[in-house]
Amino acid sequence: MILPLLISAPHAGLRVPPEAEPYCSLTPEEIARDGDEGAAEIYTIENEVECYVTTDVARAIVDLNRAEDDRRKDGVVKTHTCWEVPVYEPFPSEAVVQTLLEKYYRPYHQRLTRLGGRGLQLAVDCHTMAAKGPPVGPDPGVERPWACISNADGTCPQEWMDTLKECLEERFGPNVTINHPFKGGYITRTHAAEMPWVQLELSRAPFASNQQKREHVLAALGAWTLKAPR
Repeated sequence: MILPLLISAPHAGLRVPPEAEPYCSLTPEEIARDGDEGAAEIYTIENEVECYVTTDVARAIVDLNRAEDDRRKDGVVKTHTCWEVPVYEPFPSEAVVQTLLEKYYRPYHQRLTRLGGRGLQLAVDCHTMAAKGPPVGPDPGVERPWACISNADGTCPQEWMDTLKECLEERFGPNVTINHPFKGGYITRTHAAEMPWVQLELSRAPFASNQQKREHVLAALGAWTLKAPR
């Protein structure tokens, strides 16, 4: 069964685009550590859902889950990774930043907006999270749940959140939270004007293999589509 869902995986990429290559000082390991390690394997469910959007560009270079004008050090084009490692030496010019936004950031959001009018049941912005909060997270050094779903207190109905939590708990056990430590990022908050959205974060703790996590997520989402009201 093809699930009536839109899946977004904005942090699964590892590529440094050519516009940023002359400036980027990160090693491949540092790029991977700043992104959603395991997401490319866990969320490769494009053949199981109606719509699927992802990118191969690394989060450290263009963070699609930030506002376009977010110029903080962990903003849309970062000065530092979430582990406080400098991204560039030197930082690129404003012209390069604008090129990155035009080529890699805006098309992603434009596609989400187009797909938001397809009449799908739910959109899920899919991530993995460090097992313990990184320095720039909302919970530095704190052990995280195995799964966290968030709706920013309104990007989809609370009844849907409760049902999705139950479906995830059937697969992952009771270590599932709502709106903690994350409440929902820029993608869910912005595109909820077009259709219902939820953010899903899975811990990178080795409680299951990435393949097992993929199977659990797919089963939980499938169960949710049958239980949630249309």
